[in-house]
Amino acid sequence: MTEQTIKKSIICRNLGDEFEINSQINRLHKPKAGDLAVFQVREIGKHPSIQGLNGNNTYIFPEDYIMMPFGHRYATEQFEGYIPSGYCEEYHILGKGGAVGIIASMHAKMELKGPTTLGLVGYVTDPQSGEVLNTKKLAGELKPFDAEATRPYEVILSLGTGMDSGKTTTAAFLSRGLMRAGKKVSYIKLTGTVFTKDRSLVRDCGAASVTDFSAAGFPSTYLCELSELRDLYETLLAKVTEGVNPDYVVVEIADGLLQRETSMLLQDSAFMSTVQHIALSSMDSMGILHGIEWLEKKIQRTPCLLSGLFTASPLLIKEAAAHTDLPILNLEGLADASVREHFVTINGKKHNGHLPKIGLGAALKRKVSFL
Repeated sequence: MTEQTIKKSIICRNLGDEFEINSQINRLHKPKAGDLAVFQVREIGKHPSIQGLNGNNTYIFPEDYIMMPFGHRYATEQFEGYIPSGYCEEYHILGKGGAVGIIASMHAKMELKGPTTLGLVGYVTDPQSGEVLNTKKLAGELKPFDAEATRPYEVILSLGTGMDSGKTTTAAFLSRGLMRAGKKVSYIKLTGTVFTKDRSLVRDCGAASVTDFSAAGFPSTYLCELSELRDLYETLLAKVTEGVNPDYVVVEIADGLLQRETSMLLQDSAFMSTVQHIALSSMDSMGILHGIEWLEKKIQRTPCLLSGLFTASPLLIKEAAAHTDLPILNLEGLADASVREHFVTINGKKHNGHLPKIGLGAALKRKVSFL
């Protein structure tokens, strides 16, 4: 094994050329989120590739050497996994962008393939200090959160009732619509497990700048404390707005309203004081209606618009529209310059919903839909 034969995941991009691989501490070191290690691939399962340093797929094969950090994962449609408390005979790839741990549960659709399994070769250490290198530390210190900071832009949260409800696609096409309305948009994916496909989609849809939690070295945000998430948010806002001066920053929070970090952030008054608007996505009509109810009951906020996978079905649009007056937009509606009308100020105050919904007939005629 040489450095040239090690396939590195994208979260390793801040690692310099000076490092060592220490196998002597394999049974002694207790890994934590972001700790880098080299593994040897044993058996290919769900992940036949990792996301390489350039963002492209890097295919992996049994006996290959790969470099990834340890990280937790929460993904209702895929894996629940955790960083082990000590040495294990076998490890699992939890996310192709760079997260290794031990699977605790998986969606039934994953059971046939199972996880890609790994063996630990050694930890990546600093040649001088011998300290295990950590992707979060390599990325630098986080900026302290400041709820009172002046922010010359409005923040739009892209939320969903669950994983794969359409949050990223909503954020991307909403960014396109605002761009077509002559507004400059930046995008942040605040939580999740590292995989930069989402921010690439939003960039290609017209966002002036994009970033995500991996820019701060986080392999995932699962099990982060609220204070760290707040500081991460402040750090990413600074990164994505520097030199751009956006009118809007669209912030996507992963998974659903009931997920630990999502729920924690939404019920934090300090964090929510920085948010002016909410776009809510769902897979079905009942989900969207219960999502509205949850937001209004738990945090006294109403979405500005509704979207997501349910808008691919005319029948689901009809079901939802019969029970809410909130705007329902599919992809064509989101990407239209008129979407700007749903993010307005009234009497100098930022508006959080209750605008007239898009005409049902117009919504049903939309030909572009979520995939």
